[in-house]
Amino acid sequence: MITDRIINSEYSDIMQKSYIDYAMSVIISRAIPDIRDGLKPVQRRTLYDMGELGLRSDRPYRKCARIVGDTMGKYHPHGDSSIYEALVVMAQDFKKECPLVDGHGNFGSIEGDGAAAMRYTEARLQTLTEEVFLKDLDKDTVDFVPNFDETEKEPEVLPVKIPNFLINGSEGIAVGMTTSTPPHNPVEIIEAQKAYIKNRDITLDELLEIVKGPDFPTGGIVTNADELKNIYESGTGKIKIRGKVITEKGKNGKTNLVVTEIPYTMIGSGISKFMSDVADLVESKKTSDIVDISNQSSKEGIRIVIELKRDADAENIKNLLYSKTRLEDTFGVNMLAVSGGRPETMGLYQAIASHTAFLFDLNTRKYTNLLKKEENKKEIQEGLIKACDCIDLIIEILRGSKKREQAIDCLVNGNTTGIEFKSPQSENDARELKFTLKQAEAILDMRLVRLIGLEINALKKEYEQTLKNIKDYSEKLNDRSAMSRQIIADLDEIKGLFVNNTRRTEIGNYSTAVFEAKPVEETDVVFTMDRFGYAKLIDMPTFERNKETIENDDNSFRYYFTVKNTGRIGIFTNTGQLHIIKALSLPLSKLRDKGIPVDNLSNFDSSKERFVLVYDLEKIISGNLLFITSLGMMKFVNGSEFDVTSKRTVSCTNLSDNDELFEVKLYDEENDRQILLQSKGGFFLRFALEEIPEKKKGAVGVRGMKLAEGDELEAVYYMNYADERTIEYKGKQMMLTRVKLTKRDGKGIKVRI
Repeated sequence: MITDRIINSEYSDIMQKSYIDYAMSVIISRAIPDIRDGLKPVQRRTLYDMGELGLRSDRPYRKCARIVGDTMGKYHPHGDSSIYEALVVMAQDFKKECPLVDGHGNFGSIEGDGAAAMRYTEARLQTLTEEVFLKDLDKDTVDFVPNFDETEKEPEVLPVKIPNFLINGSEGIAVGMTTSTPPHNPVEIIEAQKAYIKNRDITLDELLEIVKGPDFPTGGIVTNADELKNIYESGTGKIKIRGKVITEKGKNGKTNLVVTEIPYTMIGSGISKFMSDVADLVESKKTSDIVDISNQSSKEGIRIVIELKRDADAENIKNLLYSKTRLEDTFGVNMLAVSGGRPETMGLYQAIASHTAFLFDLNTRKYTNLLKKEENKKEIQEGLIKACDCIDLIIEILRGSKKREQAIDCLVNGNTTGIEFKSPQSENDARELKFTLKQAEAILDMRLVRLIGLEINALKKEYEQTLKNIKDYSEKLNDRSAMSRQIIADLDEIKGLFVNNTRRTEIGNYSTAVFEAKPVEETDVVFTMDRFGYAKLIDMPTFERNKETIENDDNSFRYYFTVKNTGRIGIFTNTGQLHIIKALSLPLSKLRDKGIPVDNLSNFDSSKERFVLVYDLEKIISGNLLFITSLGMMKFVNGSEFDVTSKRTVSCTNLSDNDELFEVKLYDEENDRQILLQSKGGFFLRFALEEIPEKKKGAVGVRGMKLAEGDELEAVYYMNYADERTIEYKGKQMMLTRVKLTKRDGKGIKVRI
């Protein structure tokens, strides 16, 4: 009988352990590259599978769907999309300094176009991948581990002979950490590794004389060269990169700015976003010197043409593009890699040192394996040469033996029992034979053609070469300097594959781009906005010609007032917010043009807010504002409290629960002496405005009218002491002076008509 066992455990401890296990699995097995081969598991498995499928660079392409399916079925069970995405990226020359896959078909573009479906594209390995990444897998250079279901073996790491982690860079998001390593020029990295092998005490400064900095596939300019040493020392930092812009002559004497290289961070949708941002600069009137922008990029390279006005300052506009768009951007560096089974942030020196240690380990295992094979070959060659000297005796043994084992026993141990010889002398000679078992097997498998004189000479030459190889391999394994010379020679051979890899990215120190905006000629314009919130500016002559139309059209011109074109418009809403719009952000339009929704120019939300007051902010700042809420709370606020320059939205008052801003009035000291509040319940209260105190914008205010539960304000009227003004109430005329002048905070009187 099995007894139940209950294990008491703290729930938080179980969750913590489970989360740590999950995090480490993501870090090690999915998102972070290994410092040894610079590859993530999905990349490593895809390349290995392509090698197993025989997709060499000199063979036909194979459908990507086949590659993805085979990789997923054998090695990477996490889904086809991740495998195909990795395959596509390894084929994109605008993302990888050295593409590892030769893609055939639509593999996406630098402008953000996605690759075609895997059933339409084909791929094979690049020559570089064959020679540098997969070549020595058969020489026991790396360990093989079981795949996910233990039906196949896969390499723990590929025997990559160059620091791929630095050359192709990396990017990945794990749990609680990310990796982001910029790509580098392969020739520079190989030379730096050679320099480290020759002198392990080499300094970072000496390495940086060889490695000038990142070398992005998209080119561009690194503008903070002085900060690179700190970045390469710590493995973290920010690299400032900008696109390359040249000046060309345009039509009719105009000047064109042409973007020929973009920052690495603009790969993808960044180009369309850049063009959109340039258009926004024109629409927002940051500049009026840009006439047109067009993307003329092709297979030959990036070409984005920005047409300028004839008298435009091209250098100033270039600075505007650098300062206001992603044409100048920041690449965040975090050189995180898996080293020794754990994630580690490495500087340039540590990354080169780690890969060099791996390279020595690869070559040690490689030449140990080769030495073992040569020693086995030496043994057999010695046996065959010895056999050629007594071939007649061996033939006699073979003819006299009844079975293979009997002949082998004679060759190895000199046992002649049961073997028929032509003479006693032959039998005596046979007893003296002392071949090894391997030699005996080789002799029995030897073809008679090897007895030809030329073949025997070739065998002796092979034996001499084998002896040289054994000496050479033994020297490399026993003398580190000899191994170093061999690795350096291998690196020089690999460097020959990069004869066309000249540096693309320029490294230098450049000051921050500063755009000097042209001073705007200040003039009076008229701001107009319809009841739907579409706003625009019209010039004064247009307003004067159409003044009567504007005054009588309350729908199309609900708000209109004169404002400076350099001024600001303040929009107070029922939620107690003040939204600020620069007049320069509004188009100078024709009378019947629709304008721009204020939602697009501010944080105003038409689904939640309604307009209370829309007016020239400069006049608001210079005056006093009277705030009235729906529940009768009131206060004066000095307009200077709304003089803000860096914000688009300001909280202009504090509202109680279930209350909202009913009215904001720019106080007219001469005409606004009294106020009459009318509630929806039919109550009226008239009192002097001098009873309302001035408070800060963050205050709630004082109660102007004591409202019954469920009642709220319906209308507000302003008047002088001698004002005989009448209003329409319940379809009849009513004089405001009919309501007796009392004090603030009263219930008011119920007016019945």
